[in-house]
Amino acid sequence: MPKSRTVYICQNCGAEAPKWIGRCPACGQWNTYVEEIIQKSSKTSELKFSGPVSEPVSISEIASTAEKRIDTKSNELNRLLGGGLVRGSLVLLGGEPGIGKSTIALQLALTMNEFRILYISGEESYQQIKLRADRLKLKSENCFILSEILIENIFTQIQNTSPDIVIIDSVQTLQTEDIESSPGSVSQVRECASRLLKFAKNSSVPVILIGHITKDGSLAGPKILEHIVDTVLLFEGDNNYVYRILRVLKNRFGPTSELGIFEMQNNGLKEISNPSRILISPDTENMSGVAIASTIDGIRPFLIEVQALVSSAVYGMPQRSTTGFDIRRLNMLLAVLEKKAGFRLATKDVFLNIAGGIKVNDPAIDLAVICAILSSSFDKPVNKKICFAGEVGLSGEIRPVNNIDLRVKEAERQGFREILIANNNIGPLSRAKIGITKVNKVEGAIKILFK
Repeated sequence: MPKSRTVYICQNCGAEAPKWIGRCPACGQWNTYVEEIIQKSSKTSELKFSGPVSEPVSISEIASTAEKRIDTKSNELNRLLGGGLVRGSLVLLGGEPGIGKSTIALQLALTMNEFRILYISGEESYQQIKLRADRLKLKSENCFILSEILIENIFTQIQNTSPDIVIIDSVQTLQTEDIESSPGSVSQVRECASRLLKFAKNSSVPVILIGHITKDGSLAGPKILEHIVDTVLLFEGDNNYVYRILRVLKNRFGPTSELGIFEMQNNGLKEISNPSRILISPDTENMSGVAIASTIDGIRPFLIEVQALVSSAVYGMPQRSTTGFDIRRLNMLLAVLEKKAGFRLATKDVFLNIAGGIKVNDPAIDLAVICAILSSSFDKPVNKKICFAGEVGLSGEIRPVNNIDLRVKEAERQGFREILIANNNIGPLSRAKIGITKVNKVEGAIKILFK
């Protein structure tokens, strides 16, 4: 009979304690300790996917061969993964409820029809998965569906079907008989993920896990889950908008600064290869309060449209409202305009919006934000062939930004004739065909645009 013991485990970080504690000493969260029964596995319940005993090898004797990757039939996903899905890798895909995690996973399973794929769902029935497949309008004879949460039964079906790729939706629903705690607990998630990692490495079958996130936006479960997996992908976006951002948080086989943009449609997620085209309105010739910024998320440049509206305060207290932009930074930029440039906006309502529903934290859009605000205040449109890339300091100076060469090339590729950057921005800009105007202070940009 396997021995069991009772411990208290923090549901946020996985720290263990012999008794209940109000605040976790490891992560500092309150009321996260839950009592769980830990049962030691017997030797007969060990995984059958045990490989040969490893021996140390000199690093000079290891052949540096290129890893052959699996084509996912999605250019955006291939780029995020570093060129495709690596055999034997464990990929974690997280995101908010309804963001499209299950949709892109099933779409992936039905599109890669030359591979034998086992899609395991612990949240949906066979009929629900079939309805989603009909909505996607995709068919595949090599996609097999299994509705199961017990990890022992899952490994039995994996041995029977011998799939090339395994997709599990979701890791928080998995459960093992060796642990008596409920599904989704730290012990269950940790044990099931460890067994799946062992299976993936020993069989060279890639496993894709779908994970939940907490209310603060981080991946649910113990932090060790992110350490176990090879790649962590996070879906971001607003359910009120159709665009979704897939961001790489960790990747052992590729870069961690990539992102992909998808559009949610009735028949699934469609990849957006040129996000600048969809984030910029084509008809902004005579519209005031609009400025185009060249931004970078990770290492991918794209252009965004900054919209501003300045009006007289109807009520006693002027309003400051932003969508997709930090409101504290907006207040800072308004203070710079009033103190250093002499514009009195303290009695004005200021509304700022980043078109497309995306959130931008790049300080390089500060110059575009200021120009959009002044354009709305003067009611004069900014030339639609001019874009901006510059950070604004507290003294009103235009500060240089990183990767200026990528920003300039993206503006040139999208057909812009001129870009305003910082005066001391250093970069390989001599080959650029686009006109580059360097400004030192906010006043210089204002004279160029609204002279």
